[in-house]
Amino acid sequence: MAIKKLTAPAPKRPTAAQQLSDLQAQLRAMEASFNQRLAALESKLAVAAVPAPAAAPARPAPEEHEVTPEILAVIAVAVTTFLGKKVRIHSARPMSGPGVNYWAQQGRVFIQASHNLVQTSHTIGR
Repeated sequence: MAIKKLTAPAPKRPTAAQQLSDLQAQLRAMEASFNQRLAALESKLAVAAVPAPAAAPARPAPEEHEVTPEILAVIAVAVTTFLGKKVRIHSARPMSGPGVNYWAQQGRVFIQASHNLVQTSHTIGR
């Protein structure tokens, strides 16, 4: 004798239109709840009538050739990474811009390049 397995019919899946309709209804309910809570908060705020604290003054926009604290931080991190030890930048100013004497800048480059940082002729212990 063969045993017949009884299975329940698969539940019908809602169509896309039904799902959309359900989601819209949920959205409307959430919007209504939000509006009620917002109205309650606004009424409490109106009753309290507490003046809003003064906003912190916005930092003025940096001038075109100004070195901002963010730029100083980036420079400090780059130098720290390069040297392998923590550095502290005391001041910085841009080298290019209006009024730059390019001859003087090239002279500084030449002088810096002439420094012999590793002195090979003077060894310790000789």
